[in-house]
Amino acid sequence: MKEGAVMQEWNKVFFVSSNKHKYLEAKQILKKFGIDLTFFQANLMEIQSDSLSEIAKQKSLDAFSKCNKPLIIEDDALAIPSIGGFPGPYSSYVFGTIGNKGVISLVKGKRIAKFHANITYCDEKRKPVIFEGVIHGKIANKVSGNGWGYDPIFIPKGKTKTFAQISNKNTISHRYLALAKFAKWFTHMQK
Repeated sequence: MKEGAVMQEWNKVFFVSSNKHKYLEAKQILKKFGIDLTFFQANLMEIQSDSLSEIAKQKSLDAFSKCNKPLIIEDDALAIPSIGGFPGPYSSYVFGTIGNKGVISLVKGKRIAKFHANITYCDEKRKPVIFEGVIHGKIANKVSGNGWGYDPIFIPKGKTKTFAQISNKNTISHRYLALAKFAKWFTHMQK
């Protein structure tokens, strides 16, 4: 642990988002790594960019200006190659506009897809650090399960059910992969 750090606070990080679902998943995942996550609800500025990492960096700086504590943000993207990688970094907007049924209706050819998650850490140094998780899979033929976001239409590779239908999502998802990388780095940095 770094000198001068308060013993009980080395593992405290804020999750800044307007999406409570993302926070609850991240909290459950990071608890296994001994990291205590606290929700800080805020609407964050999202720049228009084709670069998920550039969006994540700017979001984390905006989050730090609001929270002023060590924090993480998450930005994710669903990419479907048969429709030009759409919706990609515009996933949140597309979901709010046409939803899962709309995305399914756009996929006419190959249903191959991948889900990206960027977990970005920012603290008083204001040098965002990004951890990426990517999982391959495909788009389902119909909405299946009671999950949130794109979970009811994304089937991870090697599975026959959507994220919304499987019980171990939080041990295999793109979010889990990115959070595990962050947890390993963060824990090492505290020594």
